[in-house]
Amino acid sequence: MRSYVQTRKNGDKSIDLMISGAHCAGCMAKIERETSALPGVKSARMNLSTMRLSVDWRGHEKLAGDIVARLKAVGYGAKPFNMELEPTEQKDELKGLLMAMGVAGFAMMNIMLLSVSVWFGVEMGENTRHIMHLISGAIALPAVAYSGRPFFRSALSALKNKTTNMDVPISLAVILACTLSVYETLHNNQDTYFDAAVMLLFLLLIGRYLDTRLRLKTGESAQRLAAMQASTANRIDTDGTIHEIAAHKIKPGDTLLIAAGERVPVDVEIIDGRSDIDTSIATGETLPRGSKPGDKLYSGMINLSAPLRVKALAVSGDSFLSEISKLVEAGEQKKGRFVRIADRAARAYVPVVHSLAALTFIGWILAGGDLRTASLNAIAVLIITCPCALGLAVPAVQVVASGRLFKKGVLIKSGDALERLAKVDTVVFDKTGTLTLGRLELTNSDEIDQYMLELAAKLARGSRHPAARAIAAKAGKGAVATDIEEIPGQGLQTVIDGQTVKLGSAKFVGVKT
Repeated sequence: MRSYVQTRKNGDKSIDLMISGAHCAGCMAKIERETSALPGVKSARMNLSTMRLSVDWRGHEKLAGDIVARLKAVGYGAKPFNMELEPTEQKDELKGLLMAMGVAGFAMMNIMLLSVSVWFGVEMGENTRHIMHLISGAIALPAVAYSGRPFFRSALSALKNKTTNMDVPISLAVILACTLSVYETLHNNQDTYFDAAVMLLFLLLIGRYLDTRLRLKTGESAQRLAAMQASTANRIDTDGTIHEIAAHKIKPGDTLLIAAGERVPVDVEIIDGRSDIDTSIATGETLPRGSKPGDKLYSGMINLSAPLRVKALAVSGDSFLSEISKLVEAGEQKKGRFVRIADRAARAYVPVVHSLAALTFIGWILAGGDLRTASLNAIAVLIITCPCALGLAVPAVQVVASGRLFKKGVLIKSGDALERLAKVDTVVFDKTGTLTLGRLELTNSDEIDQYMLELAAKLARGSRHPAARAIAAKAGKGAVATDIEEIPGQGLQTVIDGQTVKLGSAKFVGVKT
């Protein structure tokens, strides 16, 4: 675990962990609270969309192992974060929930057919009704055992660690409803509740499935940012040899080689070479910027035209793109007023519901009711209180809105920004030229001779320069010239039919302005 720990500029240590077993805002708050309680930990922030837990601490690297052990002790799995694996794991979880939901739905429909016959079977004899209950139980019990696993595993893990979560009362309600129904069937009583247990599971699985699917979708903003981050880099050792290393192993002072077309892995300073750099991720400007030795480049920028030797200025966790990712996650997870209200209600849910169920049971006993009636009413209290909407509705709205806005290029930096945005009636922009589509487009193609346009497109199709891509897009599909030379800050040139052809700035192609 120590190999995944990064050391920041101020000497603090940090690690990103992928969490498993968290399902709601209550889980997230508990994970952050338990991690922050460890000695030396300065901050712990979890993103429920990506299941990433970012921890910063002051002290030795071995604390990373203590963090993982502490999370395991309270019922959650943790391992080094990998954005490429994160969608795969959530898709597997989504598939499992869909299977469980399908089984519960199929069982519910069949049990309902039998239950309706019992409810309205005026001429039905006791033996026939008993057979109906037996068949319902034979369908319900295996279905509950299979479909209830997501809730049972979570509840069991929490109870093993002497804690509770929202899945504890859910599991308790389902198990008690099935147990009571078995008791009623064995004693040939008139009513059973197999249908209620399976229906409860089916409805809760719908909520859990939609929640997991929602997190998978809303995590795409962080995944898109991760796609802009180079996962590997070419490091030049002191003897001149080049080794490919993981980006998180880059240390300040390392010498790196960035080839044309590659993304800058961390914040760097150019040592040798000149090239055109796509800086749109940092500046929003469409046109590339010419760069020379001494210039600083930020992670996520793209080297367009020539190889560069650079010096790393920061670890990946302290680099520009990492800071942007943290802002996006903070915007998704930082709590607004309504989210905080929902969190408080969710935390109070488990003790309140358990207390109400216990009081209901005791109240019926004191009122002279028998054990069966008291149990029925206590179980009813557990069944009718579904926590999913309470703990997820408001946070889900905020996460979805943040993800949608990020797709449109709007970055939310405050949890209450959406609430305050509803009161905005005037928007003032302080910089001309920023309200664009972020891509170049050739607008006067009708004024250009088609032969000249196609000749220019032959060169443009071989370049990543935004201006070249705009020309190639307007010209459409076609041939690409060979032996194209790209001169940083000037343009492209090659030889076609024995003649030198240039595409670039006016000075480069020899046009007087």
